[in-house]
Amino acid sequence: MAFYKRSLRNRIFFSMIVLIVLASVVIGAVTIFQYREEAVDYHRERLQRKEASIRENIDYVLQNTTYPVETDKVPLIFKDKIYEIKDIHNLELYIYDLDGNLLKSSKASFFKDTTNTRVPQYVLDALRASATKSYVESFTEDGQDYQSSYTYITDQYFKPLAILNLPYIEDDGFLNKELKENLSRLGMAYLVMLLIAIALAYFLSKYITRSLNSVSEKITETRLNKRNKKIVLDRNSTEEIKTLVKAYNGMIEELENSAAQLAANEREAAWREMAKQVAHEIKNPLTPMRLTVQSFQRKFDPADPQVHKKLEEYSNTLIQQIDTMSSIASAFSTYAKMPAQQDETLNVVKITKLALDIFNEDYIYFLTDEKEKLIARFDRTQLIRVVTNLIKNSIQAIEQIKPEEPRIEVRVFSEGNQAVITVMDNGVGVAEENLDKIFEPKFTTKTSGMGLGLAMVKKIVETYDGTITFQSELGKNTTFRVSFPKS
Repeated sequence: MAFYKRSLRNRIFFSMIVLIVLASVVIGAVTIFQYREEAVDYHRERLQRKEASIRENIDYVLQNTTYPVETDKVPLIFKDKIYEIKDIHNLELYIYDLDGNLLKSSKASFFKDTTNTRVPQYVLDALRASATKSYVESFTEDGQDYQSSYTYITDQYFKPLAILNLPYIEDDGFLNKELKENLSRLGMAYLVMLLIAIALAYFLSKYITRSLNSVSEKITETRLNKRNKKIVLDRNSTEEIKTLVKAYNGMIEELENSAAQLAANEREAAWREMAKQVAHEIKNPLTPMRLTVQSFQRKFDPADPQVHKKLEEYSNTLIQQIDTMSSIASAFSTYAKMPAQQDETLNVVKITKLALDIFNEDYIYFLTDEKEKLIARFDRTQLIRVVTNLIKNSIQAIEQIKPEEPRIEVRVFSEGNQAVITVMDNGVGVAEENLDKIFEPKFTTKTSGMGLGLAMVKKIVETYDGTITFQSELGKNTTFRVSFPKS
């Protein structure tokens, strides 16, 4: 199953190679089988030809003998002729009487042959039952294949006189040599074909998957926040690839339309939400301003000896509410403006210490293990803004529960290729239901404020390829962690 999980290109490549190898194995097996069949036919036909030739010689001897043509005279008739026939045909001859007893053998007389003195009974029975009056027996002895043919010797009136036995050795040396040569030639041919198939499979699979790789790369690069390019096909591309690319290009068009519509809807929703928030925050100071003006209008008496004091109180109230509105406008302006990346190399330890100098709380502790400078690229003003916002949040968290020993710890240290700033306080902590909302704009758990501080910090940090995370335990402590690349 792991093969099917491979890429399409590899599957095409290996499939073609396996196909060639299997074809060569099958054709080799068929060739060997065919040669063996031909060998069987060759030996059978060769034995038949030798048998026919030897019978012609025997018939000639019988026709020209001076002895009576009878079974008991056969040893005399073939006394010397049997050796001539053996030398002519290079084949041993055995002549038996009709009961299967040996009459004459072509082997020299000083060889005592004890193996062929009598025809087996099953051969006699098979010979008598045969319509052709012949029988061929195949057997293996000492690893060598043999055929032994039995047939009747008849007189001129076709009366059986004796039984002729021709043992034949199946010599496959020549055929085996031909088989090896043929297999060698086939092997060379298939080796060349295999090399050609490897090259063809490589280029063919590369050609087939080239367009698929192009589609895959384009799909990987597809983003909602940018304009995606369509795929331009070659004229020689297959219909399947054209269909796939056409579907992809159609998807890109729909994606661009959907992304544009989504962006427009998000912008519209963001502006509506921002306008609603601005209106809500501005209404808060406008209400006391209106009440103050109305009260002053009803109670103003130019002859009142305390008129200057009341006028001053009235003015101070208006100025205070106006300052509140100004801070609201500044907060929204600061959040809306993304910090510009400045190529400013600074010492993180020094700038963090500088940001802490504006606070008078004696429970703020600055800790660092960096004896040398911790250098990073960050805008000085924006880094101070990040630290001061985190310290302000910690101070407000401590003021909500007022612990016996308030403590804020600010640490600066190096971790791999990152500069890290952590701010830990033992304030109120963050409730579990608020963990996912802590960096959302306008979210706050305080009775005052805009809820934009941490959202602004997150935007600044991410602008400089950094991250901000936090851990909190309700009622015990909260730790914010800011990390960004060192120089």
